[in-house]
Amino acid sequence: MASKQKILIVDDDTNIAELISLYLTKEFYEVQIVEDGEQALQVFDTFQPNLILLDLMLPGMDGYQVCREIRSRSNTPIIMLSAKGEIFDKVLGLELGADDYMIKPFDSKELVARVKAVLRRFQASRPESAPSAKIVQYPDLIINQTNYSVIYQGNTVEMPPKELELLYFLASSPNQVFTREQLLDHIWGYEYIGDTRTVDVHIKRLREKIKDHPAWRLATVWGIGYKFEVK
Repeated sequence: MASKQKILIVDDDTNIAELISLYLTKEFYEVQIVEDGEQALQVFDTFQPNLILLDLMLPGMDGYQVCREIRSRSNTPIIMLSAKGEIFDKVLGLELGADDYMIKPFDSKELVARVKAVLRRFQASRPESAPSAKIVQYPDLIINQTNYSVIYQGNTVEMPPKELELLYFLASSPNQVFTREQLLDHIWGYEYIGDTRTVDVHIKRLREKIKDHPAWRLATVWGIGYKFEVK
């Protein structure tokens, strides 16, 4: 029998944390709750969660710092939870490597759906769930969605799952233009509650890591969206 997937909830609001835990436990996830950032980092190493639900407003080390620290050593999916609904807060969270961002109060069913969606995509990194390799290759660039790795100019480039999936999706259809709405639908896999700037943030992060090449580039199609342009 397969072992349960583990969810780490980091939230100092006990009522909210326990409510989330209740819904996830009903979906047969193994859940652990911690109330501050420093404890989250300690438990992360011992609990080894499959996904983290991370509140931003924590005592001491805030959620942004926790996200930054976890991203420095792991690609474990992170869904940020916050009462802040400003675009700046969403963008900052995504730029730090979060895979999703939910605003409190949120519907419990939507939260469970997002957890499942993020985990479903991240499971592709496990060999048993991806029997056939998903690899695209260009000069100085190898994108492997089977083991979630990117080799650029001979060096491994670390990136969160959503960035890699976006890059792989675009590179798998060279010179095809996709709107931001299409990319949200394909990569996030559900009706994303937010705006299309999510895609812009991920493209910006990809361009910081993967520079234009004489043979290819991540191109903006003004007024429409993006494409992986092969020359």
